[in-house]
Amino acid sequence: MRTIKYKKMTGMGGIVALGWLIFTTAVAVSQRKLIFKPVRTKEVEHPHSIGHRSRLVVLRSTDGTRLSGWLLTPRVPGPHPAVVYFGGRSEEVSWVARDAWRMFPNMTVLAINYRGYGDSEGIPGELKMIEDAQMLFDWFAEHRHINAGQIAVVGRSLGSGVAVQIAVSRPVAAVVLITPYDSLLALAKRRFPAVPGFVLKHRFDSIKHAPLLSAPTFIVRAASDDVVPASHTDLLVGKLTRAPQDETIPGSDHHNIPYLEATQDRIAAFLTAKFNRVTERLAAGPGDSHFEIRPLEANTNSAG
Repeated sequence: MRTIKYKKMTGMGGIVALGWLIFTTAVAVSQRKLIFKPVRTKEVEHPHSIGHRSRLVVLRSTDGTRLSGWLLTPRVPGPHPAVVYFGGRSEEVSWVARDAWRMFPNMTVLAINYRGYGDSEGIPGELKMIEDAQMLFDWFAEHRHINAGQIAVVGRSLGSGVAVQIAVSRPVAAVVLITPYDSLLALAKRRFPAVPGFVLKHRFDSIKHAPLLSAPTFIVRAASDDVVPASHTDLLVGKLTRAPQDETIPGSDHHNIPYLEATQDRIAAFLTAKFNRVTERLAAGPGDSHFEIRPLEANTNSAG
């Protein structure tokens, strides 16, 4: 009887192990679809800003992939402070051109769709997305409509993981993180606790980079967020060495938060104040300023 019982237990253990292996393999194979949800259709058919000149731009990544989006320059002539925007997992960024007048007033804005999103070519993946983002920042920093040392990065949800990595590798003036998380690995483990961490290839491990983030940072939270629990944002904030501005937008959720006037007004106020401080420090001269501009890495990419 004991032998039979032992065989039954061994058999059950084998079935459970096989089930775990099948489930783990399925997650590993389908993780790209679980993490990224490319949207091809433009959210705004003919995007333009009432406060900016809107220009469709196509840039080539380091591997030749064509990335498409919009360059928005204020109608008032001259160089301006600037913003690079990184969207969410299921976001096509044409809406940024429509709303830039409120969210990024008097700022030059670059909003480019990720690989596989909108009219951009390629397949999304963390390593290539970070590489693309660095290329975009370097290209943007050399643009004639940009004030030197005055580029902020704004990332929403998935894009917050991109923005954090750019902020620690490039000389950003300010950072805005909309519904940010500690890492996709932590979120995945919350949903699939039985799946080992090594399975996840695209981790966007913001919490690892957070201690290196020195730029002024604005954390924008949703009042009701069923995608990024508050505890995962708290863990990220807890690793920042510089206390961020941290606000929750009333009446917001994970999906509607960037489109709300309250969100856009708060982001505009934060960035305007930070850019004004940078301008004052630069005007004071190096002898009276603690503002440090790190040198950019060489960029060999060209517009396509």
